[in-house]
Amino acid sequence: MLVDDRRDDLVGVSRREATGRRGQQVGRLVVIGGGAAGMSAASAARRVAPDLDAVVCEAGGFAAYGMCGIPYFLGGTVPRAESLLAYPPSEFRANRGIDLRLRTRVDAIDTARRQVHISSEDGTGSLGYDALVVATGAEPVRPPVPGLDQPGIFTIRSLDEAIELRRLLDSGAVRRAVVVGAGYVGLETAEALVCAGVEVEVVEALPRVLGTVDEPIAELARKELERHARLRLGARLDAVRAGRGLTAVVDGTEVGTDLVVIAAGVRPATQLLIQAGAEHLADRSVVVDPGMRTSLPEVFAAGDCVALPHLVLGGPAWVPLGPAANKTGRVAGTVAAGGAASFAGVVGTAVVKVFDLEVARTGLGLAEARAAGLAAMATDVVSRSRAKYYPGSSPLHVRLVHTPDGRLLGGQLAGCEGAAKRIDVLATALHAGLTVTDLAALDLSYAPPFAPVYDPVLAAAVKAVRPDADRARPAASTSGGSP
Repeated sequence: MLVDDRRDDLVGVSRREATGRRGQQVGRLVVIGGGAAGMSAASAARRVAPDLDAVVCEAGGFAAYGMCGIPYFLGGTVPRAESLLAYPPSEFRANRGIDLRLRTRVDAIDTARRQVHISSEDGTGSLGYDALVVATGAEPVRPPVPGLDQPGIFTIRSLDEAIELRRLLDSGAVRRAVVVGAGYVGLETAEALVCAGVEVEVVEALPRVLGTVDEPIAELARKELERHARLRLGARLDAVRAGRGLTAVVDGTEVGTDLVVIAAGVRPATQLLIQAGAEHLADRSVVVDPGMRTSLPEVFAAGDCVALPHLVLGGPAWVPLGPAANKTGRVAGTVAAGGAASFAGVVGTAVVKVFDLEVARTGLGLAEARAAGLAAMATDVVSRSRAKYYPGSSPLHVRLVHTPDGRLLGGQLAGCEGAAKRIDVLATALHAGLTVTDLAALDLSYAPPFAPVYDPVLAAAVKAVRPDADRARPAASTSGGSP
C-alpha cells in the first residue's frame, strides 16, 4: 500500500504549518496530469517558490510530450517516439526538483482534507496538498458500439498507445484501416496511415468533414481527402467483430479491416473535479477565473479540461488547443505557488494539415456566430499564395466572418500553402479588436515568392468593406500580379 511518509499529511495538518530546515515555510503542490499544462504548472510553481514540494501524478508512462506530433510519428515523419518528448523524466526530477510519478492515477479529490487518493503498480494511498492543479486534459469519445474492447482498436490519445500502434504498423500486419471521425485528429490519422502504406477508409456520421470550419472550407478538405482515401459521409459504425482480422459494420455493411481508429472527438476529462463539486459548463468543462482558480478552495485547473474566456464570444468556452494548455498551466502554477499571473483569453486559432492542404481557422465561423446571436455574414475570396507568375503559386481560399458594420468575428483559410501564415494575421486582428476596415489598411509584406501585391487577407478585407471592389480593382491585383 502506498502511504505518504510525511506525518503531517497523514494526520491532515496543512503543510503551511510545517517548516523547512532553514525555518522557511514549506508547502506542497500536487499536479494531476503530466501533459503540457501539468508540467508547465509544476515548472512555473518551482520557479516562483524554489522550496516548494511539487508532485506530478501522471497516469501514463510518459510526460511532457507533444501529443499533436503523434500522427507524424505514426506516419514515419517523426522516426522515434522519444523525439516527441520535450524533456526526459530525469530533467524534471534531477534538475527542476519535481517529483514526477509516472503510471500513478488519481482516483478522487478530497477537498475537505486536502488530499488526493492515488493508485499505482505499488498499491493505493493518499497524498496531501496545500494547492492542487488539475490538468487532466481531454479524453476520447468512444461511441457505444459493440466490439471496441478488443485488440486492433485504438483512440490515439496517448504516446503509450501510439507506440503500440506504430509497432503494429512496422510489423507489416496492417494493410487496411478504418478511421471513425473526420475532424482534426481523424484526418491527421488518415494521412499518417496512408503515409505508412495503409489503405484507409474514413467514416463520418456528419454530412461533411471538419465540423469546426464553414462549408466552403470543409468542401476543399473533403476533396483533398478523397484524393488519398475513401470517405463515407453520413455513415455510422454499428459494430466491430473479430475473426480473421476485424470486420467493421458501417450502416449495416461489412468492411474487412486490420485496424480501427476511433477519432470521434474528445470531451473534457473533468470527472474528478465535477465529483468534487467544481462549477462547470454544460459540456463539462470546468469554469476558472483569470488566475485559473476553480470554485473549489485551493484547487486550480488548466489545459484542455477548462473553459477559457473567448475574446470574441465575450464569455467562457471550451477550446482544447495546445498553446492555451501551456499558457494556462504556467498561470495556474504561478498563482498556486503564490505568484501573480492571469490568462487573457483565446480566439480559437487552429491549423490542420490534410495531406497537401493547409486548413486554418480563428474566431467564429458563420454558423457559430449566428448561433451566438450575432448578425454575421461571410466574405469569400479566392486569391493566390504567391504572385501568379511565380513558380509554385496556388489558389488560396479566404473567408472572413464579420458583422454588417465591419466588426471582425473570425476567419478561415485553405490552400496548399500560406494558410498557416495568414491565419495568425487574423488571430492578431481579433486580439487587437480590429475591424475589417482596419484589416484592409494593414501594411503586410509583399514579394513574389511569398505573396501577391494584394495579400489574400487584404483582398478579402477590401471586399468585405466594399463588396463591389472586385469589379473596381484590376483583375491582376486580386489574382496576384505585381504593380
